[in-house]
Amino acid sequence: MDVGWNNGRAWTRRLLAFEVAAVLGVGLGRSAVNSLISFVGSITVVKSVTKLSTQSVALNASASSRPWLNFTWQVYGIAFGLAPALLVAYLLTRERVGLRGIGVDRRRPVKDLGYGALVAACIGGAGLGLYLGAHAAGLAVTVVPTTLPAIWWRIPVLVGSAWENAIVEEVTWNGYLLRRFDQLGWSPNRSDAASALIRGGYHLYQGFGGFAGNLVMGLIFAKLYRRWGRVMPLLIAHGLIDTVAFVGYVLLAGHVSWLPT
Repeated sequence: MDVGWNNGRAWTRRLLAFEVAAVLGVGLGRSAVNSLISFVGSITVVKSVTKLSTQSVALNASASSRPWLNFTWQVYGIAFGLAPALLVAYLLTRERVGLRGIGVDRRRPVKDLGYGALVAACIGGAGLGLYLGAHAAGLAVTVVPTTLPAIWWRIPVLVGSAWENAIVEEVTWNGYLLRRFDQLGWSPNRSDAASALIRGGYHLYQGFGGFAGNLVMGLIFAKLYRRWGRVMPLLIAHGLIDTVAFVGYVLLAGHVSWLPT
């Protein structure tokens, strides 16, 4: 069954499925499998205390004890971490859709920023509450947003990492995957659920809490994308959530009792 066109030639379901598998294989899908393996390792640790909250995972870790080399590695990770989004942009451009076709542009900066900030406040607050509750129940590992040294480039690197995550994840999961799933003939609910499950699986390394929180976030973001037809407000929301989480940890860790460290 023909489900789309590129340069005048029909794309078959099999080719579309192969393309989706390839995109996931070189990007977020690979990370989701890595996260699943990490999660299995965490819950199968043979110790007298087996709660996930006794284990920890660092998100933005140092790569060298030498400051400038460490900085170089951080910039390298952010730059090449954007590769999956570049691949998606290329595939959408070949389809004559491009990033503009999924709402990644500057046509509505004020409205996108307003919607993004509102979503960030709601999702970010609920997500923090869910994480703290899951951690207290022993269902989430201790997430350490950064172990970078207190040096001048720490905050810029954390902000860059936050927006790299936002760009790659929202462009891929909402703008690209939902479009491809729809082209494969899936129902909107099935497409949204599949995208959200991949998002949740990608965060399994954080434990059940991370999986559940990102699963719900994925479902909400998918519905909002279908309603607005734009990735930009969701990208802004995600970037703000991660920026507050990363930078907030630097400012609050060790100074408040409720934040796991």
